[in-house]
Amino acid sequence: GLAGRAERVWDHALVSPSDHTHRYFEAAAALAASVDRAQVDAMAAGLAEVRERGGRLFILGVGGGAGHASHAVNDFRKLCLIESYAPTDNVSELTARTNDDGWDTSFSEWLKVSRLSAKDALMVFSVGGGSREHNVSVNLVNAIERARELGASIYGVVGASDGTLARLADVAIVIDAPPELKTPLVESFQAVV
Repeated sequence: GLAGRAERVWDHALVSPSDHTHRYFEAAAALAASVDRAQVDAMAAGLAEVRERGGRLFILGVGGGAGHASHAVNDFRKLCLIESYAPTDNVSELTARTNDDGWDTSFSEWLKVSRLSAKDALMVFSVGGGSREHNVSVNLVNAIERARELGASIYGVVGASDGTLARLADVAIVIDAPPELKTPLVESFQAVV
């Protein structure tokens, strides 16, 4: 029956992983070994400073990064005692802003209402890091530029060293994944970091 077929498939998978699975885990292992641990410690120290000065942490991401943002809010609040928020956790406000004002300002206007200030920090999870020149993730670009203008700290985990996030962040952990696995690996390491 079905259970017997599932068991045979499972046994086969244990004996012979697919080329994709092999490439993914080999790349993940190499990336884990290459993450700049000093940058990770610098990010942790910066976030501890945000907590000590009574600042808040605003966490942004789209797609898989939005899922990581929500999870990170939980961990930073519960485990690190940092007041944290993600605009993507409020679907009603996010969709109203997108509908009425456009996607490009959805995060920056949310941060404006939240009174983002120099004692706060922005954390961004992005594969490309946003680019105004290439019209990619302009909502993240606008939020990052607003944070920089206000003097808020900026942190991120990103898969590109040439995007807005990597250029403007106080600390950006760049995950240099192979192009064919960039999105899944960068998003995996957003959770790991």
